[in-house]
Amino acid sequence: SSKIRNLEVQSAVDDAVPEDCVDFSLAKMISKMEEKLERGGFPDCLNDDIPGVGHEIGAEAQIRFLKAKLRVMQEELDNEVCECRKKADENENLKSQLKDTEEENTRLQQTVSVQHSQTEKYKMLLQEANRKSEGLQQEVIALQKVLQ
Repeated sequence: SSKIRNLEVQSAVDDAVPEDCVDFSLAKMISKMEEKLERGGFPDCLNDDIPGVGHEIGAEAQIRFLKAKLRVMQEELDNEVCECRKKADENENLKSQLKDTEEENTRLQQTVSVQHSQTEKYKMLLQEANRKSEGLQQEVIALQKVLQ
């Protein structure tokens, strides 16, 4: 449908713009028209915006031109809406990834906490075993002295 719309826009632009106009830019013309509209001179000076055309342009040509402008603007709007939807989808995907990452982070934090507790438990068991070992070594030394 985009290709068909582009063909319609090109056809409408071709109808609205004289054939002897070599350096025609619809974007430039639209911006000029918008500037003049802001200044309040749009209806009377539409002819000035179309290169190669005098003040003799008829209402039919103005309508064709405005329809072409409308089609171009509609296509730009459609593109922006499509882009906005893509950004919204991407945003939703990123939110989902963030949620998953936060859940993973929470799970990993719990695992780290459990492992830290186990590490502390094993350190205490090691200290206790070292004390018992020292006590037993002292007992061995004492028994060796008794045997000698």
